[in-house]
Amino acid sequence: MDPKELMTANKVVGTKETLRMVEKHLCKTVFIANDASMEIVRPLIAACEKNGIPVEFVESMRDLGESCGIKVAAASAGLL
Repeated sequence: MDPKELMTANKVVGTKETLRMVEKHLCKTVFIANDASMEIVRPLIAACEKNGIPVEFVESMRDLGESCGIKVAAASAGLL
């Protein structure tokens, strides 16, 4: 999926919220920025692997934030 589709899709933005939705099995795909701190996104990646949710990496946190239609950078987002 193209991260730009997140602009209009039903989504969750931010690592904490995305992790919650992954644990509830509500995410279809998770997007993680390449420049996000691994310390922050590592638990999210592990939860995705555990729950069989595909992870796609995007260029930067700024790009992911823009794709989600927010004015700040985002380390991760999930497609619901």
